[in-house]
Amino acid sequence: MAEAILEVRDLVKHYPLTQGILFKKQVGAVKAVDGVSFDLAAGETLGIVGESGCGKSTVARMLVNLERPTAGQIKYKGTDITQMSGKALRSVRRNIQMVFQDPYTSLNPRMTVGDIIGEPYEIHPEVAPKGDRRRKVQDLLDVVGLNPEYINRYPHQFSGGQRQRIGIARGLALQPEIIVADEPVSALDVSVQAQVVNLLERLQSEFSLSYVFIAHDLSIVRHISDRVGVMYLGRIVETGRDEEIYDHPTHPYTQALLSAVPVPDPAARERRERIILAGDVPSPANIPSGCRFRTRCWKAQERCTLEVPELAVPAAFRLAAGPAQHPSACHFAEEKTVVPPE
Repeated sequence: MAEAILEVRDLVKHYPLTQGILFKKQVGAVKAVDGVSFDLAAGETLGIVGESGCGKSTVARMLVNLERPTAGQIKYKGTDITQMSGKALRSVRRNIQMVFQDPYTSLNPRMTVGDIIGEPYEIHPEVAPKGDRRRKVQDLLDVVGLNPEYINRYPHQFSGGQRQRIGIARGLALQPEIIVADEPVSALDVSVQAQVVNLLERLQSEFSLSYVFIAHDLSIVRHISDRVGVMYLGRIVETGRDEEIYDHPTHPYTQALLSAVPVPDPAARERRERIILAGDVPSPANIPSGCRFRTRCWKAQERCTLEVPELAVPAAFRLAAGPAQHPSACHFAEEKTVVPPE
């Protein structure tokens, strides 16, 4: 893989649970993110998938410094941005921008499209001189497929897909190197989802962008991603190239997720084994000992209760080259053929 532009190491975000009114005492913590590590290369798309509540969006917010991590490092071109503040942090944040999930709440309804997209220039005036900003905003509208004449309209005058394009234009305003897309198509109709994903792919090629693409729709993640990380209860449990994860999953949770994806081909649907997980996802305030997936796993044994599995290439695959040789956090990982999403 090319040299990493973004390095995340042992990222942790715990929210304290307190008790009492006058004298608050911490009695526990919600472990939203609990030791996440990954690299992002220049021009690459890393997809992060998992159930709602697994910590995906919290990771996204820490990458752009909307949340301060409890522990861990986020290195942009070798510099740890978690230790930065003031002007130094503002300079780096220009290069890491975010596209939010809900286009209906992420745009200020009292501001025109021109003001929304041009607002980053107020914080970073060096990017665009004041007299040149209107032209730059109109150019951005054109780039994302909207009429530049819409510059004086308000968000309520646009559809959901058009609003998300406005959000993407705002993310591009400062000419970033990295875009963190937090479920950017989950609130959109299926036909509009495809248009927005195709737009993101075109923009990546045109502006040499790197993406951290967060979603729960496995088929969309496969379409856009070069590598995939599967999250469960605050940790990445399996990671690899998209064809490794989708065609040769080794972690039971990944296998269960893929088995739940609708398959349009009746013959393929008949061949697929459906995996039904028992129980509910444990609370992040009361995480099971050992492997955190063991309470729902059909392979769980006593070792899973006592030992936390390392995210590494399983011993069964270390000596044999092949697509199953990618990191998986399971004591009893095994390759399982699934019918992947198209």
